[in-house]
Amino acid sequence: MLNRRDFLQQSAALAAGTLMIPSFLRGNVLPSGKRLVVIQLSGGNDGLNTVIPFHNDIYYRERPSLAGMNQEILKLTDDVALNGKMRGLKTLYDHGELCIINNVGYPDPNRSHFRSMDIWQSGSGASEYLSTGWLGRYFDDQYSGGELITGIDADGILNLALKGSAHKGITVNNIWQLYNSTRNLSLEHHTHDHPMADFLYRSAVEIQSSAEYLFSTTKTYKSHIEYPKNRLSNQLKMIGRMICSGVESPVYYVSLGGFDTHVNQRNRQDKLLEIYSAALKAFRDELKSKNEWKNTIVMTFSEFGRRVKENASKGTDHGKANNLFIAGGNLKSAGLYNEMADLSNLDNGDIQYKIDFRQVYATILDNWLLSDSTRILRKSFDKLKFI
Repeated sequence: MLNRRDFLQQSAALAAGTLMIPSFLRGNVLPSGKRLVVIQLSGGNDGLNTVIPFHNDIYYRERPSLAGMNQEILKLTDDVALNGKMRGLKTLYDHGELCIINNVGYPDPNRSHFRSMDIWQSGSGASEYLSTGWLGRYFDDQYSGGELITGIDADGILNLALKGSAHKGITVNNIWQLYNSTRNLSLEHHTHDHPMADFLYRSAVEIQSSAEYLFSTTKTYKSHIEYPKNRLSNQLKMIGRMICSGVESPVYYVSLGGFDTHVNQRNRQDKLLEIYSAALKAFRDELKSKNEWKNTIVMTFSEFGRRVKENASKGTDHGKANNLFIAGGNLKSAGLYNEMADLSNLDNGDIQYKIDFRQVYATILDNWLLSDSTRILRKSFDKLKFI
């Protein structure tokens, strides 16, 4: 049995990391029977070299280095193509499992990585500053007693998106490491004489219980899908293992960084898009093999796009509107959801936004997670028709 000093030290060590969480669900049924996986492309992915208007003269005029004649592309239509390194995503497109939404942004956009990411993760307006995330408020809205319905962040930190006022997601880098770090923590149930000690005790108990649940649920599952060898693939492989084992979380979150491509963008972005595309394809294959792809959608976003004109360093600078991907096995609208950006009608050199990103959130919250987007987003937004 731990003495009080040892208990506080061990509990504080757990709480000081990324594991300070509320109760985790234990065998609950998903409220909608469906789940959301969010992939964050950090740094501001260049959407114009991701979904390419390869017959547009303005595109080639403004990007003589990035849009050279030797550019590898994967044609989607007579005028639009994916970046040539995105073969995995092309497979999803060909099977009607990908929806590409163009010109997504918000009014009065911010070009700061940190501020714009906060806006996207909180679901706020450009002039609002919220301490909770749009998915964290979903957790708050859905909790009505009993076990908590929450989300899992495989990103290494608990992103703002999953932080609510009362409830938060759980961060899991490695199921075994989480379980092993908590299994020998001996906890005696009693009331401590200090509020912080009580808080740490409750947190430690919840962490230990969550770790045991995840480990016992997933320990016998063996994946037969070969994932690429990179961090994003490892994150999605772990999430795939959870989903296929029966872990009933409605939300999962991962990220891929490195998209701040001010210099020599071409090779760098191509490699990142290849990593993203191949990882998502492997994840899709695993869920499809267990008949779980139809119950899953994957939303991929970046905090902003890039300017249309390339800079003097063969890169691109911070822009505004961007494309957003919705992937899944049960889409109502697949392919190109709306028109490509009008490069002849720019907003001071930037792509104009036509769809507010909160319309995407509202659609997911109302039509997929079966919640109330107006309460969660604190405003009503017109829904889209991809699910």
